[in-house]
Amino acid sequence: MNVQHFSGATFSLINSITDAVVTEGGENFSVGQRQLFCLARAFVRKSSILIMDEATASIDMATENILQKVVMTAFADRTVVTIAHRVHTILTADLVIVMKRGNILEYDTPENLLSQEDGIFASFVRADM
Repeated sequence: MNVQHFSGATFSLINSITDAVVTEGGENFSVGQRQLFCLARAFVRKSSILIMDEATASIDMATENILQKVVMTAFADRTVVTIAHRVHTILTADLVIVMKRGNILEYDTPENLLSQEDGIFASFVRADM
């Protein structure tokens, strides 16, 4: 995997800040920009586990789609744990765990969970569409 998998948005962000002053905690960048930095850092460090907690909440839909493609390709050989409230972002996951208050309610592939018409995950997907 190489750096070509990263989106134009990420490179555009990096190119635009090459001479920028970074304040404490990167407060002079938007939440979406900081998320892209974190993703790039995880890629460069070759992190074996990537945890994304509502990672697409602060970015627009176009960037979210790019981010999902980047994660699927650049991190294909790594473990990605995604905490998602927008269910469509995890439909291509290998496994899905549906939890409530720390308890596992459902656990299977998205395909198997979707086939359970009365299942919790299937109802989430229907509500998210």
